[in-house]
Amino acid sequence: MTTSPPADGIRPFRLDIPQRDLDDLYDRLDRTRWPDELPGVGWAYGVPGDYLRELVRYWRHTYDWRAAEARLNEWPQFTTTIDGTNVHFAHVRSPEPDATPLVVTHGWPGSIVEFLDVVGSLTDPAAYGGDPADAFHVVLPSIPGFGLSGPTPDTGWEAGRVADAWAELMSRLGYERFGAQGGDWGAAISRELGRAHPGRVIGVHLNLLPGAQAATEPTGEELAGLRVEERERTLTSWRRWSAWSREGTGYAVLQSTRPQTLAYALTDSPVGQLAWVVEKFREWTDSEELPEEAVDRDRLLTNVMLYWLTGTAGSSARIYYERAHTHDGRKAEPQEPSTAPTALALFPAELQIPLRHKADRTENIVRWTEFDRGGHFAAMEEPELLVEDVRAFFRQLR
Repeated sequence: MTTSPPADGIRPFRLDIPQRDLDDLYDRLDRTRWPDELPGVGWAYGVPGDYLRELVRYWRHTYDWRAAEARLNEWPQFTTTIDGTNVHFAHVRSPEPDATPLVVTHGWPGSIVEFLDVVGSLTDPAAYGGDPADAFHVVLPSIPGFGLSGPTPDTGWEAGRVADAWAELMSRLGYERFGAQGGDWGAAISRELGRAHPGRVIGVHLNLLPGAQAATEPTGEELAGLRVEERERTLTSWRRWSAWSREGTGYAVLQSTRPQTLAYALTDSPVGQLAWVVEKFREWTDSEELPEEAVDRDRLLTNVMLYWLTGTAGSSARIYYERAHTHDGRKAEPQEPSTAPTALALFPAELQIPLRHKADRTENIVRWTEFDRGGHFAAMEEPELLVEDVRAFFRQLR
């Protein structure tokens, strides 16, 4: 990875992973120490060995990092220092001079790799059969602690601090007014960006709304006050959240409490890092059995590579710890409703089913779109649906 000397605080960046790092990866994959497993249990205890062995063989012998590296380097990339930490970002300007600036934020266990299939149509809609008026100048930052923005040198990098860093980043790029889009942690950051900087944020487009699900079993009194459709949605939201709380929170509990302990395992073992990530792609996508049914296998591995090559398994997990522990007087959750116009794109395999009556308490919802396919990684699973909804939302704000 190389950078050029500073220029006005922003340094050009180009991915250039040393071959020795790739050779080290291949050596570790060849020497993997495999655990035993119970027969016939499928995914119930975690990632099955047969599946992971085959995926590792593919990673070792077929997957082409240099091709992925070249693809990422098609984007103009930069680094800058904000609030004492390194921030990596891609900045893809539209050929349309009046395009709307848009900062798009990934989540965990994602990266800017999530957006490889949406940037072209967002920046140059005319080339994809769209209206040039719907064009965006796209800024794709890596969250501090994640991948090329990691590791962070100090504590306290929760969603609010990241949102403030994004506001500063957009100022440095000359964008006084801009939109925001995100899912997962990107949703929490984008939402906070609109809440904390309403004079600058044109609108916030989310494909997940943290905290708007039924987190406790609804009472009869609560259900009685809802429309029939919202009543059924509330029950469904509670069932899904309850099931996830019982079976799907192990990763979050560990990352919220002991991210450093986890870091030793994932930073030393590429197969461990792969399993930690691929499990979530299997559980959170709109797939029947394997994550590759929803997300391209090479794209999934490129995402894992950004964690592995930068050694940021631990520093990326810290954002969970920061959410669970306040620092410097900051709060983990917004303290007042957002006034920024907000759109929510709902994909059916998403873990959290938001409720409109709860969303309206904390957000200024002006667009609510429900799709019949797709899951947590919307930009990778259903890029065309996501792009069209982003375009439609900002179109209605013009």
